[in-house]
Formats: sequence, C-alpha cells, structure tokens
Amino acid sequence: MDTPLSTIAVVGLGTMGTGIADVLARAGREVIGIDVSEAAATRATAALEASTARAVERERITEEERRTVLARFRTFTDLQAAAEADLVIEVVPESYEAKQEVFRALDGIVRPDTIIATGTNALSVTRLAAESQHPERVLGLHFFTPVQAMKLVEVVSSVLTAPQAVDAVTSLALDLGKEPVAVGDRPGFVADGLLFGYLNQAAAMYEAKYASREDIDAAMKLGCGLPMGPLELLDLIGIDTARTVLEAMYVSSNDRLHAPAPILKQLSEAGLTGRKSGRGFYTYEAAGSAARVRDALTPPEAAAGGGGREIRSVGVAGSGTMASGIAEVFAKAGYDVVLAARSDEKAETAKARIAKSLARSVDKGRMTPEARDETLARITPAGSLDAFAEVDLALEAVAEDLAVKQQLFATLDKVCKPGAVLATTTSSLPVVACARATSRPQDVIGMHFFNPAPAMKLVEIVRTVLTADDVHATVREVTTKIRKHPVDCGDRAGFIVNALLFPYLNNAIKMVEEHYATLDDIDAAMKLGGGYPMGPFELLDVVGLDVSLAIEQVLHREFRDPGLAPAPLLEHLVAAGCLGRKTGRGFREYARR
Repeated sequence: MDTPLSTIAVVGLGTMGTGIADVLARAGREVIGIDVSEAAATRATAALEASTARAVERERITEEERRTVLARFRTFTDLQAAAEADLVIEVVPESYEAKQEVFRALDGIVRPDTIIATGTNALSVTRLAAESQHPERVLGLHFFTPVQAMKLVEVVSSVLTAPQAVDAVTSLALDLGKEPVAVGDRPGFVADGLLFGYLNQAAAMYEAKYASREDIDAAMKLGCGLPMGPLELLDLIGIDTARTVLEAMYVSSNDRLHAPAPILKQLSEAGLTGRKSGRGFYTYEAAGSAARVRDALTPPEAAAGGGGREIRSVGVAGSGTMASGIAEVFAKAGYDVVLAARSDEKAETAKARIAKSLARSVDKGRMTPEARDETLARITPAGSLDAFAEVDLALEAVAEDLAVKQQLFATLDKVCKPGAVLATTTSSLPVVACARATSRPQDVIGMHFFNPAPAMKLVEIVRTVLTADDVHATVREVTTKIRKHPVDCGDRAGFIVNALLFPYLNNAIKMVEEHYATLDDIDAAMKLGGGYPMGPFELLDVVGLDVSLAIEQVLHREFRDPGLAPAPLLEHLVAAGCLGRKTGRGFREYARR
C-alpha cells in the first residue's frame, strides 16, 4: 500500500463515475474507465472531451494540456482492465448484489496491495469489505456531485481497514484539491446522514399537502440560503437513490425520520425518478435535462392584484431588531408606518436603529440621502398601541410568548378599526391561539419574516382555519409589494422552514453526542458537501441555543415523534448558560465584545 496511486480504475461510468474520472485525469493520474455498457463508456469520453474543451475556452488549460488529459483516460467494458490499477473506485448502482459482484471479481484481478474503494453513500462498507479476500484494503471514498465543483470527500473506514489505505486515499484527495473528512462506517456517513433525513421530511411535508413543492423549495432557498430546494435536490439525486439511502439509514437507526416517505416509493416504482427520467417531483424537458417545464401542478401565473383589502398604513408593535427591521421594510416600500413600543423612549430608540440602518445603505450606495429622509419621514414612533386606531394592517413583533401575544391581540381587537388585518410574526406559536384572543379571528393571519428583515426575502404566510380569503389575498399582495417572496403554509409548529431546519440541526448534535464526528468535520461536511452557507454548529451558535431548544421542544410537543426530542447535549448547554455567540460560548467559544 506504499505504492503511489498513479493508475486508478473507475468502475461504473455514470454521472458520478465520469466526474471522478475527470478530476483524476486532470490531476495527472492514469485513469482506466470501466463500464459494461459501451454506450456509457462513449458518453464518459464525450463528457471529458466537452468539459476540457470548456476549460480551454475559459483559458484554464491550454489545448496541449487538454490533449494530455484526454490521453490519460482509457475506457473498457471488462473488469480485467483493472489489473494494473493501484486503486479501484467502484461507483456501480446502490445495490449490495451489484457491488459484491464487483468486489468478488476484483479479488481475482488486482494485485494484493491494490486499494479498493466503494463510492457508496448508503451501504455498509464493512459488509462490502467482508466480501473481499483482503478486507484491510477496502474503504469508502464518497465524492459529491458535481464532482468537479464539490470540495468534500468522505473517507470511510471500517473496523477492518488498514490505516495505510486511509492515508493513501486521503493524500490522493488532497492532491485532487478536495477536502477529505475521515468518518466511520454508518449509513449516510456525515453529510448524507444529515441531508437525507431533511429531504425525507420535505417529501413527507409535500405528500401531506401542507405546502406546494414550489413553496417548500423557495422557503428553504430564501429562508436558509441553500443552493437548491429539497424537492429539486431529490430530483437531481434520483428519487430511487434517495429511497435506497433512507432504507439503509432506517435499518440502522430505527428513527422514524429516516423511514422513507411513501411518496418516494410511489414515484420510484412508477419510474418517476427525477431528472434522469424526465419527471419526479417536477417535470423536465427530457430525460437527463435540468430544464423544468410547466405541468398540471404548476401554480398559475400570479394575477394582477385584486380580491384583497386596501392597505395604505401599517402598524408595527415592538421595539426589538425584528420590529424595527419590519418597519423599515414597509416604510421603504412607501407605506406610512406607526412603530409602537411600550414607551415613547423605546419607540424613538427603535426609530433611531432604523436611521442607522438606512445610513449604512446610503454609505454603500444602495439608497440616496433623499430616499433615506423620505423613508424615515414615513415612520411615526408611538408609546402606545392606541396609535393603531386608523392603520389598515397591524403587525406584532413582540416576545415569543403566547400569553404576551394573546394580551396584545386582545388590545388590538379593541383599538384597531373594523376591517383592519391583524398579523403575528411568530415563528413557532399557534396563530389560531392569537386569533381566538380577538372577536374577529377571520382577520388574523401569520406573517413570519426572517432576520434580518430588510435583507431576507422570505415571508411565510400562515393561514388558520378561521382566516378569511380576502385577508389571505391582502397579505400575499402586500408581501409582494414590499419585495418579499410569499410562501403559503398551514398553522402548525415550525411552519415550513423551522420544521425542516431544526430536526436537521438536532441530528447534527446527536452525531457529536455519539462521538461519530467532530463539530469541525460536521460543519465542513455540510458546507463543502451540501452547499450550506453555514455549518449546523455555526448556525446554532448564531441563532442561540436557547431559541433552538425552544423550537425543538415545540416541534416535539406538536408531532410527538421521539426522533424530534431535543438532544440532551443541547439541553445541558442551555442549562449551563452557554447560549452561543450572545454569551460568548455555545458549541464553540467566542471573544467577548
């Protein structure tokens, strides 16, 4: 195993295998591509020719370098071609039978010191190693698609794997410009272990008709900064592949969050496996195409405004960051805003915060001084909710405490004129409980903004069973006018974003509790392998561990699923006062300001 990994065989020339061959050849390795299908081998060669041609056009390589790269890649249809390889990477379909057949055949072909790596993201590396005459040379080498772009490589050891084999493929990954993360053998490893539970919940949410596919995807992209929505990503990965991964995870964990949503089975068995078949959650121009086309489930084009109530003035109750941010958003959009706090002083302080925010926009060239002055002039601070008497839309952004909100809504009921829309920005409490504190529950709706409100484009519009149609239409129209993206969801804990985000964060904590991976490795895996803007522990410390625990507790109470119970480590840190950046210590330590 001290032999340099200069000649590498890639068995299986689908999308993943072709991508791996591409990066290997460009990194100076001799690559032997093997696939039983001559057509697949031909497609792989054509893909490498096309990708290197683009690289020449973009002046990343010269034409001579391109010819050298292409000369390093040879294709075959017989496994015997792997005889001279120092490393074999198999990426055949996710099936024990298919992979075991390759492993057994390789034993009679390759040298005893040749390392054999499986590209599985779901199956047991240990079980596959047991099929080999030399299990010490078998490990997992899990790349992420598109291989050329994604930096993460998970290096997966079984209890039988020799350390020298791990060292050799780790060095290879570094030579390829990748960032290797060493993990143990369990289904999904780190990145997919967290990712697929989240994808499964999104599929179940869609199956339950809680929200449309477009709204679920938009919510996670705009609310969390993800490069793709979960249902789009399932179509890209392959719905059949996702089902296989989840089945393996469920067998290992017995966690209901990993039990594949029935819709995944239905779509898989109907052959609607995503982009590769031309149809999955969405419909595509053709099999293999990334271009989506309209279908029967596509929502109609938004009609011109109408059907709602006229909104000219807005009242925002609260004096914190969220309240001032929302007031700024409405004022920028041309609405007259009354910003009410518990005292005149607090209201003036909130307006001063808005003035600072607008000044920063002027300094960055995003706003003219005249526009800033006009925006500030539209905001009237007030020390009492009595100032809401004539507003058309009253929106509260006070403490996330149901009793506090219900008391406030009872006051709004008395103060606001008939026909005014009453909205709550709650992220976790039942909107209907706020509505029932009034004599006009039909006028009450949820408008969940995301922090910071001026920057974040998403607003979750939460309709209760009592909300009137024209109130819903009004709020959707207003949300569009303030240049936000509305998504519709029902009145249940977590709505869309938090219901999908926080179980994922909770599962990351459980990985650390179980000593499966470190904070740094998990954060790196999700940023490099999943395209997340922040790792789960970075995000938890920013959100606040106390806030995160409260949301987890609400989700657990609502859905009664044992898998949603807050991780004990989260509870212990909160009990110790380690709440994240705001206290200087959470999962990590921070310099005191």
